[in-house]
Amino acid sequence: QVQLVESGGGLVQPGGSLRLSCAASGSIRSIIAMGWYRQAPGKQRELVATITSGGRPNYADSVKGRFTISRDNARNTVDLQMNSLKSEDMAVYYCNAAIVTELGYSLQYWGQGTQVTVSS
Repeated sequence: QVQLVESGGGLVQPGGSLRLSCAASGSIRSIIAMGWYRQAPGKQRELVATITSGGRPNYADSVKGRFTISRDNARNTVDLQMNSLKSEDMAVYYCNAAIVTELGYSLQYWGQGTQVTVSS
């Protein structure tokens, strides 16, 4: 079994900052990529940022220059530093990981989601 546990969501004013963290644990041989997605009410889940095991990031255009994704391969964690938050960033944020399990299966896993609310 593999689990992704997120933390760090909450309420922030426009222009403020939040940091999300996600830790993967369980039957993990290796993690190919980790990332963050978000889903606002009435909208589809969308990619926010991903990062490969080699540290190469990829960002949605809407967050470039404001969000930074980072990863600690030794701890199997991924963080998302979110600066200059806007009302349109408000959503449930989900951690995602592409994992090779100890049995050799390559599977996608999701966290339970953490709410980010941007409001004055």
